[in-house]
Amino acid sequence: MNSRNVFVLVTVLLFLLMPWACESAFARYIVAWGANNERQSNVPDGNDFIAIAAGGQHSLALKSDGSLVAWGWNKFGQSNVPLGKDFADIAAGGNHSVALRSDGSLAAWGENDAGQANVFGGYDFVAIAAGYAHNLALHSDGWLGAWGSNYYGESNVPLGKDFVDIAAGSYHSVALRSDGSLAAWGKNDSGQCYVPDGNDFVAIAAGAAHSLALTCDGYLAAWGSNAYGQSNVPDGNDFVAIAAGAYHSIVVKGDGSIVAWGANNEGQSNVPTGMYFVDIAAGFGHSLALKSAICIAPVIGDVNGDCKIDFTDFAIIASNWLECNLEPQSACWE
Repeated sequence: MNSRNVFVLVTVLLFLLMPWACESAFARYIVAWGANNERQSNVPDGNDFIAIAAGGQHSLALKSDGSLVAWGWNKFGQSNVPLGKDFADIAAGGNHSVALRSDGSLAAWGENDAGQANVFGGYDFVAIAAGYAHNLALHSDGWLGAWGSNYYGESNVPLGKDFVDIAAGSYHSVALRSDGSLAAWGKNDSGQCYVPDGNDFVAIAAGAAHSLALTCDGYLAAWGSNAYGQSNVPDGNDFVAIAAGAYHSIVVKGDGSIVAWGANNEGQSNVPTGMYFVDIAAGFGHSLALKSAICIAPVIGDVNGDCKIDFTDFAIIASNWLECNLEPQSACWE
């Protein structure tokens, strides 16, 4: 495995591990802003949440005990979460919801007019994404599965076993390959499937008709619709997490603060002040964030002991790999 693949793999694993690894050091509660016409911003009490997802007009949260909570619009049962304490990841679509169980199997519920709640059988899935009426799932072997709406080809996943991350927009899909490059397919009326060149990307997000990507050195890229300024990324290279709503975009900076831009008709871009935000999610017109208490102990992945997992930690990990005689092949090492 070359250094590019190692770096991407380590980065993705750290992002995936953050919710569980930080549990002992952080008490996490949910903050919401923006549209609340269906009470999608009326967050539940508690400080034991480890993941969040924002759909059309509903929201999901994963608790540290593996159980699910949902709130907001429930016309199609999209907020009727299944029982159990064996869930490991969540995704919220337009009017449906998807969850990944700890055994790698999938669950879905809510609107099913396009088959978006008819999940794949089998195990060994490691990540999920939900669009308006379609879903993506990443298998541990690196191949992609999709189901639900395919009117624009949004479920026609590319072949290959080199994928490490996925994102689903309204009617388009984006994937990150292990070499740090991007792929996209589906509706392309706003150029949302014309991915930028490069092989230094480590995270992706997809909105209604725009997409975001984060580079390994902390810069942002955006493409697709810009009718509301949602693709006008801010300057800087200190970003560590991204989320794309229907017409707005959100990022977390290395200091734990949040920045948002794009549509703000519902206040969805009026971000809360402060630091210690560790996760974000963006829906149609509302936004969610997980905020932690002050770090009281180092966490897994925090290799420099500053009580946060950021690109300094990634750089140290990557440097250690390079010292093991791996040849640098990415712009991140230049």
